[in-house]
Amino acid sequence: MMRAFRLALVAVSLSVVVAQAQVPGQPAPQAPADTASPAQAQPAASSQPTTPTNALPPALPQLGINPPSAAHPPLTPIISPAAPVAAPVAAATLPHDLSPWGMFMAADIVVKGVMLGLAFASLVTWTIWLAKAMELAAAKRSAGRALRRIEAADNLSTAAGAAAGKNGKLRGAVGQLLAAALAETRRSADLGEDGIKERVAIALSRIEARAGRSMARGTGLLATIGSTAPFVGLFGTVWGIMNSFIGISQAKTTNLAVVAPGIAEALLATAIGLVAAIPAVIIYNVFARAITGYRATLSDASGEILRHLSRDLERRQRAVAPAPRAASTSAASAASAPLVPAE
Repeated sequence: MMRAFRLALVAVSLSVVVAQAQVPGQPAPQAPADTASPAQAQPAASSQPTTPTNALPPALPQLGINPPSAAHPPLTPIISPAAPVAAPVAAATLPHDLSPWGMFMAADIVVKGVMLGLAFASLVTWTIWLAKAMELAAAKRSAGRALRRIEAADNLSTAAGAAAGKNGKLRGAVGQLLAAALAETRRSADLGEDGIKERVAIALSRIEARAGRSMARGTGLLATIGSTAPFVGLFGTVWGIMNSFIGISQAKTTNLAVVAPGIAEALLATAIGLVAAIPAVIIYNVFARAITGYRATLSDASGEILRHLSRDLERRQRAVAPAPRAASTSAASAASAPLVPAE
């Protein structure tokens, strides 16, 4: 009877072990090779890797059953320890302010000097443009008005009176031309007609040249700025790029963040150079054409003055010529009269 009871317990224990070992996706348990005692099973169990396993049902030592230590693989997947993450390389950071003012403040002292010089040149350009544009516009308007009045006059004195201002004084370059012609006519009243015309023409040409030089004063600086500003900006560019390469060699890295600020500052110097040069060239060309037109107006006024002078001289000659002819006529009539004998 006891023997049958023991066999029943062994069968129940085996059935429980088999039921727990048949998990989906896991291999079926294998029967133990030998029936060793629990004391002998401990070293085998300790030789296995320390991985989490399912809990085994308690075995009865008195039944002589060795608990299957390798029959139950872990239900949860084995997660390998995470590989150590490499520390991120410290990247060089760009300056926080990449605006033009920020780049100017972060630039080298030489690049700063170049930028300040180019900014001053640009200021000079626009100052000359404002002052010279107002002066040239006023001079052209005055010369054109005086030229129209000279053309409408009948003689040189009338033209001088029409071109004079409210106070009776001749103003502007055309007024200087009229004053020079009148003064030379007065000083050469007892001289020949051809000599007067020649001297007046020389005086008028000198006044035209002086007025043109006065109006062109300052435009040469525009030409200088327009031709040299790009090269000055290029010097700042070269200096900034040189500093960038020096920074690369000192940092021992080719990271763009090391070289980018210097290149940006260099390109800013070039941009300021172009900003100073392009308007200077354009304004110089505009002023050159305007001054040429102004001198052409003065030349027209000189031509009208010479025409009036020529007419005045011819009128004066005709006014003086009839008197000698009248004297010769009276002498001829006296010679042709018959002689009357004296009593």
